[in-house]
Amino acid sequence: MPRAPRSLVSGDVRRHNLTLVLDHLVSAGPSARSEIAAATGLTRGAVTALAAALAEAGVVREAEPTLTGRGRPITRLELAADEVAILVAQVDADAATALLTNLAGEELHRVERRHGRPMGDPDAVLDVLANVSRDALGTAARLGRRIVELTMVVFAPVGGEPPVVLADTDLGWAVVDLLGGLRSRVPGLPEIATLVSDGWLAAQAERSLLDGVDDLLYLKSNSGIGGAIISGGRTIEGAHGVGASLGHLALIPDGAPCECGQSGCLVTIAGPDALLERAGLTGLVADRGLAAALDELSRRIDAGDPAASAAWEAALPWIARALQVMSLATDPSAIVIGGFWAAHAASIERAFRANRPTVAEAFGRPASEIPTVTAGRLGADAALLGAAWAARDRLLADPARLGV
Repeated sequence: MPRAPRSLVSGDVRRHNLTLVLDHLVSAGPSARSEIAAATGLTRGAVTALAAALAEAGVVREAEPTLTGRGRPITRLELAADEVAILVAQVDADAATALLTNLAGEELHRVERRHGRPMGDPDAVLDVLANVSRDALGTAARLGRRIVELTMVVFAPVGGEPPVVLADTDLGWAVVDLLGGLRSRVPGLPEIATLVSDGWLAAQAERSLLDGVDDLLYLKSNSGIGGAIISGGRTIEGAHGVGASLGHLALIPDGAPCECGQSGCLVTIAGPDALLERAGLTGLVADRGLAAALDELSRRIDAGDPAASAAWEAALPWIARALQVMSLATDPSAIVIGGFWAAHAASIERAFRANRPTVAEAFGRPASEIPTVTAGRLGADAALLGAAWAARDRLLADPARLGV
């Protein structure tokens, strides 16, 4: 797993300073007190006092001394927090996955089980999700770790209070109370469990790997088409929590009916089901799962297979059109492509720029400021890691939850 990136958190002075120390250890790894002071701007004395409080609470510890070039031993602090863990569980079109990490984002345990995509049967999927959740909770207990953050991730819009899955067209769901169903299957499930849509998490995770990007448009396709809009560093959720449902941009005049009730939505021509059908690969979904079918589609597109290439070329102008519309509406400094589309970001970039030759100049900006379309770097783990890193950030913002 990649190292969790540095976060930005704030609070009262002491909490903020504790967070600075923890944040540095997360991003830089084991560090001497002098290194922490230099990186954070705190005094050496302040770092020593804060480190003592963190050590007493069991959050940090001293690593084994190492020798400097002059033969002098140097002692570094490292994250401990050996009694806590972060748990993220995810349901996608093929499988349920549970990921257990420590505070630094290092993987402690991962379990994945396929649910067979039983369309229209949320109970069958919840049974599998409960299975992996119990597995991860049992592992945490055996490791002597207390779950301090628990996030459930779905590849569908989430809304309401308490939150529910509003619809999952990839699994044939209408409204599903996922957390309620899970609690009935997993006695003792921590009450801290939250439910979040994958696109927001994946977008923030990808953004955290980009320097100085506070305004980002994220568009992805794996089980469907979704994404996120980040403005000023904050995810735009909208009035009802379903902001950036980009697969349902109604772009195509006289287009095919969509399950959302509109016609001509992007997903009807560029979504996984549409592409696989046009490429003659629908049968692979039942045999090997959606992810494997999309991997095969990508392989065939790259190999120049006529059917796969034709399907992609038909979808490409509409993907570019969605980016053109959304980039003018949101004015991002960067556009990141996720899911299986990430492997084809170069062709998306070309199609996007082909219809934007002078827009920057029209607004008095150089052409170099047209946002670049780039591939996401986190692959299939983007939402899982995004959830784990967001949970880490919440804990760093409130060190009292770690016993400090």
